Parts: sequence; structure tokens; C-alpha cells
Amino acid sequence: MAVKYDRLFHLMIDRKITNAQLAEKAGVSANIITRLKRNQYLSMETIERLCNTLNCGVDEILEFYSDEEG
Repeated sequence: MAVKYDRLFHLMIDRKITNAQLAEKAGVSANIITRLKRNQYLSMETIERLCNTLNCGVDEILEFYSDEEG
């Protein structure tokens, strides 16, 4: 299983939030934003911070898919 954060970036566009604004509000580094763009796994603590900052659920920012789907 792999993860992708396309839903997060769509949500950010809908709410007109930049990468820098999200990083600042959630208290995460620019490195975390880079990891999101690369669809790399993040700690549950980081995902919780993002969800709390955006006032949304996990299913609204990420989705899992099988490795075969690419």
C-alpha cells in the first residue's frame, strides 16, 4: 500500500492556503511539505496536526492505494 496526498492539495486550493501558510499554521517544516508533494509517509502526529489545522478528517487529506495503481 502507498499513500498520496492529492486530496490535501485540492483542499488547500479550495481554501486558498499556500504551502508556506500551511507549514506555519500547522507548525511543521518545509521538509514536511516536500514529503507531502512526494507522497511519502508521515507520522500520525504530523497528519493529526494537519487535520487540526485544516479542521478536517484524515480521509479528506490522504488516500491509500495499491502499489500496482502507481
